[in-house]
Amino acid sequence: MAGKFEIKTGKSGKVHFNLKASNGQVILTSETYSDRKAAEKGIASVRKNAANDGRFERKTAKDGSPYFVLKASNGEPIGKSEMYKTAKSMENGVASVKKNAPDAAIADAAAK
Repeated sequence: MAGKFEIKTGKSGKVHFNLKASNGQVILTSETYSDRKAAEKGIASVRKNAANDGRFERKTAKDGSPYFVLKASNGEPIGKSEMYKTAKSMENGVASVKKNAPDAAIADAAAK
């Protein structure tokens, strides 16, 4: 199974998406968008920018957990990863986004 983008609409009507790896694990969570069309533009931006390693900003949370933020060419954040235990596992997450984003299908998910 290939990776996929899951679009979710919250109770407030705002929309976000998750990029899931082939194993179903969430590897990137988007910013919140006003509507589905804007979220689809965000997905297109992830696909475009995921191939460029320079668009991945590696960061460390206050508790020391590594994570990354994928940024668009204008420097705006598109999405962010989960918190990882090690820098190596974070780099595996970056590699997974690079691998899965270009060909991932888009699916709708029920609001939670």
